[in-house]
Amino acid sequence: MIVSAGYFILYFLLLIVLLALLLLHRKTAPQPLTQQPRVSILIAARNEEHTILRCLQAISRLDYPQDRLEVLIGDDASTDATRAVVEAFIRDRPNFACLSIGQEVGHTRGKANVLAQLTDHTTTDFFLFTDADVAVPPQWVRAMLAQMQEGVGVVTGITSIAGDSLWARLQALDWLYVLGLMQVVSDLRLPVSTMGNNMLLRRQAYEAVGGFGGIPFSLTEDIAIFNAIIKKGWGFRNIYSRSVLALSTPAASISSFLHQRKRWMRGAMHLPLYMVVIFVLHSAYYPVLLPFFSYTSAGATLAVFGFKLLLQSLYLRVCLRRLGQTVPWWFYVVFELYLVVSSVLLIVYFFLPLRIVWKGRRY
Repeated sequence: MIVSAGYFILYFLLLIVLLALLLLHRKTAPQPLTQQPRVSILIAARNEEHTILRCLQAISRLDYPQDRLEVLIGDDASTDATRAVVEAFIRDRPNFACLSIGQEVGHTRGKANVLAQLTDHTTTDFFLFTDADVAVPPQWVRAMLAQMQEGVGVVTGITSIAGDSLWARLQALDWLYVLGLMQVVSDLRLPVSTMGNNMLLRRQAYEAVGGFGGIPFSLTEDIAIFNAIIKKGWGFRNIYSRSVLALSTPAASISSFLHQRKRWMRGAMHLPLYMVVIFVLHSAYYPVLLPFFSYTSAGATLAVFGFKLLLQSLYLRVCLRRLGQTVPWWFYVVFELYLVVSSVLLIVYFFLPLRIVWKGRRY
């Protein structure tokens, strides 16, 4: 009883502090670009015939001179029509190129290997990374570059989920909530992590750590490269703004959802201790609440549940407002039910002795 009460006090204090920091934070307007440097956009693609056209069309609509963009797509041994779709789209676009990925470089495997080889073909000082199933907004390049100030090695945008189905909208809210927690910490200038599908690296910082080929292999190569660059003394910026809001496709099935989240949970082990504490406190809520219900009154349990729902909903509302979005009030309740089910499933699935399947490969 005492342990549970102590947990809830600590958990609610954390939520209150995070909410207060989010409300009190005042965004500083980025300096407008005084020049338009050439940048490279790098995309790893493996069996993406149904999604990559949407990605490439979004890049072609960027509010940035196309002759200042170098777009490199790495075909990672696709067995579907990915290569044909890409080549048809880039036929009349000389700044786009599709490269076949060869043998592994250094310690790399999978996506990290693709990105390592793509960077070897770049001719610019700035590398923008996104995924083949992601559509970036028109202001993406300008907004990301505006944060690449002197001494900054990594800039991270925000990614959510596209789609009108309930399943897609719940995943979108989940992404925005978790990234909102990370943003509050990064606003305090404490390093957290980056998002490999919405990331900008300075070439000098990338080469200082030997690139993807110079760091140990990780299923979450974005977290690994971020940590390596930060250890070298480079700065970082995280942006929680509609100008950099990229939209990914939702996990199509429960199985793909579980594999995706298990991979992320593996990567979370390499996050800073303060972020691990935040995520552990968050994920332990229901495992603590259920035993608490067995030796206390239903009224006390409902009060604890309601207070958490209130604070969480307020936090989400502020996050959505920063992106110019809203959801109906009942959606916050449905999202809580989503968290109950997904949290239990993920905790169980994480400890099952199963290998992670990602893009048809097992790790």
